[in-house]
Amino acid sequence: RLGGLKFCGCHLLPVFGIGPAGGGAAAPGKAPVVIKGRQAKVIDTHTHCLFQASLDLMGEDAPGILPPTKGVAEHFLAQPDPLKFRLEDMDRMGVDMQVLSVNPFWYKKDRETAQAICKINNESLAELIAQHPRRFAAFASICMQFPDLAVQQLEEAVKKYGLVGAAIGGSVAGRDFCHPEFHPVLAKAQELGVTLFIHPQSTPELAHRFKGNGWLANVIGNPLDTTIALEKLIFEGIFDKYPELKILAAHGGGFLGSYAPRMDRSCFISPQNCNPDIVLKKKPSDYVRQIYMDALVFTPEALRHLVAEVGAGQIMVGTDHPIPWEMDPVGHIMSTPELSDDDRLNILGENAIRVLGLKIS
Repeated sequence: RLGGLKFCGCHLLPVFGIGPAGGGAAAPGKAPVVIKGRQAKVIDTHTHCLFQASLDLMGEDAPGILPPTKGVAEHFLAQPDPLKFRLEDMDRMGVDMQVLSVNPFWYKKDRETAQAICKINNESLAELIAQHPRRFAAFASICMQFPDLAVQQLEEAVKKYGLVGAAIGGSVAGRDFCHPEFHPVLAKAQELGVTLFIHPQSTPELAHRFKGNGWLANVIGNPLDTTIALEKLIFEGIFDKYPELKILAAHGGGFLGSYAPRMDRSCFISPQNCNPDIVLKKKPSDYVRQIYMDALVFTPEALRHLVAEVGAGQIMVGTDHPIPWEMDPVGHIMSTPELSDDDRLNILGENAIRVLGLKIS
């Protein structure tokens, strides 16, 4: 038992009698992928879990964590052993290792409660990794609303628990991570050489426009949240101040990879909307190639374009498991045109091993 461990999907769907996708009889695993005579390691850097013990600390706010979705039971079948079926899902998908994260839901809680939630998450993640070191790694939970505490938590998570970085939202109550109050966290991540995984939490200020058909709060709101977070880091000079900072952005980096060149014209077209005290060392779009992104963009053509924009060395597998946004990550990479063998090896796992410092053998 892992401290009341419950696995869930994107947006922290708790598993109240509902298990991971692909329940029922275990399907045989995918055959290993061999490229250039080498067996590719497949690392899924965007996967979610939830711990019941930390969710319980949310008290009356816990129900608000559940997204307004239908069809959950069609994706998550009740199982007595969520971990067993998660491993079977990984084998079915051809995934050697998942990098787990808990999507932050504690940013509005007080210091004591938020600290307790993160402690449960990080200790439980470390316990899970210790039991399955070749199958799981994890991003830590940290209290970004209390940056001084987040610095301590990040260092503890890396040095004590062996976690590979931290999962953070797109902002904290509308406060972007480019603000000086968050700089100590960015500096600590750079010092430790670990990655900050930005996972969006929609854009609640647009909630009234997202109402209606299509779950637009997710379909538009999530990639928009990521895009805003990344562009703020770029335009406020964060990548000049912290040139070794490693950022991994969910969902292919939002809309950034599809429209980055527009950034290069903004301060020329409207200099009055740009700060003359911030002089970037490069074109804004050049910084996009410093950001790591997952490959969760759904089609081979979309992934081909993302690779063309940011480079194959910046992209890693991401599925959002156990929500079935992408259930064939290997096929997704292998079917993408214009990738070299090295590109495919890098995206499938070599980039994650290198950037996150994973030990997988």
